[in-house]
Amino acid sequence: MKNGSNSDRLAWGDALFLYLEREGMPLNIASVSIFEGDFSVEDCRAFIASKLPLLPRYYQRVVTPPLNVGFPSWENDPDFDICNHIREISLKNGSEAGLKTLAGKILGKVMNRQRPLWDLTVVRGLKGNRTGLIVRIHHCLADGIAGIGLMNILMDSSPELRPVANRKKIRQRRRAQDPLTQLLDGLLSAYSDVVERVLTAESSIASMGERIAAGGGFPAEEFSELLPELSAPTERLFFNVTYQGPQNVAWVKIPLADITAVRERCGGKHNDVVLTVITAAVRRYAEVHGDSIKGRLLRMMVPVSVRDAESACELGNRISLLPVTIPLDIRPPLKLLAAVRQRTEFLKRAHIAELVGLAGGLVGFTPAPVQALVGPVASLLPITPFNLVCTNVRGPEAPLYLIGHKMLDWYPYVPVGGEMTLNCATLSYNGMSYFGFSGDVNAAPDLQNLEKFLDLSFKELQHAAGIRPPHKKRAKSKKPVEPARTPSRVPPVSIAPSSIVAERTQSTTAEEEAVPAPLAAD
Repeated sequence: MKNGSNSDRLAWGDALFLYLEREGMPLNIASVSIFEGDFSVEDCRAFIASKLPLLPRYYQRVVTPPLNVGFPSWENDPDFDICNHIREISLKNGSEAGLKTLAGKILGKVMNRQRPLWDLTVVRGLKGNRTGLIVRIHHCLADGIAGIGLMNILMDSSPELRPVANRKKIRQRRRAQDPLTQLLDGLLSAYSDVVERVLTAESSIASMGERIAAGGGFPAEEFSELLPELSAPTERLFFNVTYQGPQNVAWVKIPLADITAVRERCGGKHNDVVLTVITAAVRRYAEVHGDSIKGRLLRMMVPVSVRDAESACELGNRISLLPVTIPLDIRPPLKLLAAVRQRTEFLKRAHIAELVGLAGGLVGFTPAPVQALVGPVASLLPITPFNLVCTNVRGPEAPLYLIGHKMLDWYPYVPVGGEMTLNCATLSYNGMSYFGFSGDVNAAPDLQNLEKFLDLSFKELQHAAGIRPPHKKRAKSKKPVEPARTPSRVPPVSIAPSSIVAERTQSTTAEEEAVPAPLAAD
């Protein structure tokens, strides 16, 4: 889904997110951040306003041509007011649970298309002298990587407040077109866009064929084992029903060093460990809600960035997809990690992301009026291509600051819709890996259980890998310790066989696990 950042017209992949959106089902990327200290919405507006000239697209709104002939275009908002994009809300109790509830309400609303499609909500009153920030950007404007680039521009790498030079707003001057001109312009752009996609597809097919030939073939045994999984239809889990809303969010964080330790001990990549613990958490969640997981497959849509290093901050969507399919009934953590690793490596060697990108490009040949008409209806159809989305974005390794306030936590959000009413986004930042769950409150209830299940699943993986968490030092007793007495007449203590069995059972739960009880995290 490539988009030229200098073009005034949306690429087909960006426009698709507009067409699929319907009232109550927004398609935004977002995040919830927590900062040290307290700052006002006025300070935030002034600071962001000083950075916006670096992002001229954020002064622009989406304009649809007559009869949806051609894709929408970006035009300056003549009534742009930063107060419409940066607001403030104060929490009464200041709890993190209250912040999650507020985030779910905000992220479940569609943005006003008469304005530029982004906004920030400053959340004041968090306990511990902290301030929250909820950031929304429509998916037609940016993907996850571009969203990270935006935050890098808006925030600083140092707490030092530097004077910002006065910059004039950089706006692309463009005269308003009359309806007939818009219609002709839309037809011309649609034709040229189709020609460009045909040429791009031919080039992609040729280069992909060369890469596949250079990579050699696959072992027959592996190919015959994994191809049926890849081609099998997606089996619905209890939460794969039509999205109705409203939404709820949940989140948890794990130190990056702990994930790295597991990866170095067991092999694989960071994303393999992430997908393993998410699969185990979803398995527990499904079982608690009555799903049988014997012989079942979990199919995750894993977005893959096709950006190069130079286009990290460019707007638009530059992604393809990997359909990662994992057996849900693999309980031993190390076996599950090995299964995830085997399948992700197979998909990469088979260049599945490139094939999916080419297949997706065929959608772009559908005329824009048809996409605009069918899009809102498509999200209501009983179609389940995947069980859930699972994104993984690498963020800054050093802390970021807003108006001199350090960002302590950064929880990502990925939209839900269609029959994927439960999704997960992961983001690494400043030594932590942040997991953000989003879900329909009715289709995916008690979302907070996923926080407990993910934490439990990772602890089991650590245990199976032979990694023990450091023991906490006991506080020294103020009372003097009496010298030990010789137990001359104390009979020897016998250890009951049941306690030995219990101890052995505890040491093997990582390999042979019982079905978890609801709400049981340990």
